[in-house]
Amino acid sequence: MSVIMKAPENTPVWVNTQRCKACDICVSVCPSGVLGMRYDKTSTLGAMISIDHPESCIGCNECELSCPDFAIYVADKSEFKFAKLTDDAKTRQAAVIANNYMSLDQEGVK
Repeated sequence: MSVIMKAPENTPVWVNTQRCKACDICVSVCPSGVLGMRYDKTSTLGAMISIDHPESCIGCNECELSCPDFAIYVADKSEFKFAKLTDDAKTRQAAVIANNYMSLDQEGVK
C-alpha cells in the first residue's frame, strides 16, 4: 500500500527527518539558498537539514529529485505559488556552499 504525501498548507518544501540521513545533497543542488544544514547532536552525522528560507523556494524540485532517501518534498505548483529566483537568493546559496553547506542562520554563524 503506497501512501500519498500531502503538502502541509502554505508550505513550499518540507522534510521527513526520520528518513533524512543528512547527506546535504539537497542543500548542494538548491539554486535559491532555501536549505542548509544545522548541527544536531542526535543525528548520526551530527547535522540535520534545515529549511531556512522557504519564501525563496522556486519549486524547481531539484532537492526532491536528488534526495537518495526520498526525505524531502516540494509542493505541487497547482497548490503553491513559488517565488522567482532572485540575485539575493543566488548570493545566499553561494554563501551556504562556501560555508560547507551549513545554515547561515545558526547562532554564531555570520
